[in-house]
Amino acid sequence: MFKKLVVILGPTASGKSELVIKLAKKFNGEIVSADSRQVYKEMNIGTGKVTKKEMRGVPHYLLDVASPKRRFTVVQYRQLALRAINKIFKKKKLPLLCGGTGFYIQAVIDGILIPEVKPDWQLRKGLEKKTAEQLFNQLKKLDPRRTRTIDKNNRRRLIRALEIVLKTKKPVPLLKRQPLPYPVLLIGIKKGNLKKLIQKRFFKWLKQGFIQEVIKLKKKGLSWDRIEEFGIHYRAAAQYLQKKINEQEFVENSLKELRDYTKRQITWFSAHGGSASGGKRDKRIHWVKNQKEAEKLVKEFLN
Repeated sequence: MFKKLVVILGPTASGKSELVIKLAKKFNGEIVSADSRQVYKEMNIGTGKVTKKEMRGVPHYLLDVASPKRRFTVVQYRQLALRAINKIFKKKKLPLLCGGTGFYIQAVIDGILIPEVKPDWQLRKGLEKKTAEQLFNQLKKLDPRRTRTIDKNNRRRLIRALEIVLKTKKPVPLLKRQPLPYPVLLIGIKKGNLKKLIQKRFFKWLKQGFIQEVIKLKKKGLSWDRIEEFGIHYRAAAQYLQKKINEQEFVENSLKELRDYTKRQITWFSAHGGSASGGKRDKRIHWVKNQKEAEKLVKEFLN
């Protein structure tokens, strides 16, 4: 089989997992996850990780490959993803890359090479004293383009972006590329009323034991700060369990964080990388509304 890669992307709660499994079954494929939280072990409910039953016998790669105690980088992800894709090719099957982490997807298909700016621990120590809001405002003054796609509450990413800007005296650079040497089809999922879908999904996670999952992470030796670094509803759960916020605030904050995260995902996908693409709309993404439209695109691509 001639080497080809299909990418299924879209925001949280858009139905990517269900669609990609159906496509894998129909087109003799195997799935490579592109989710920055599903790579971690012990994080199943809160990441919406697909279960063995839901996989329907389709092999999945890059789930549970890292300890949540340690930081997993996009460089590590790219290496493992390319290895998984080549393994699938050797089986004469179709690799389907699926997820909501735009930077992970872009790192694979465009061969993004990360700027080599070594950590400055002294600088980081000073930045650590600032709040997320202060860090975001500082970055906005120095590199407004980067603030369009960064999580304004993620202190670790804000500090890294500021470190690059302050060390190089330039905005975070447009990343160098080394694209894949074979054709890639990008399919994006459009879903109406994401707000309602996110809410439904979040309450399902709560019933399944999301809070208990966070408590388990803490018992495994993760600090509250580390759990908060996972962002979105993990941040809110950590604050709730430390009694910094009440139950109602936990629910409200979680839903707001998830909605904001979805908006950032949509911003990334619409420009396919925001700052990394110079803010240009990526015309490679074919947006579909249902399985039938996706199947038609894959069939035409493989023929």
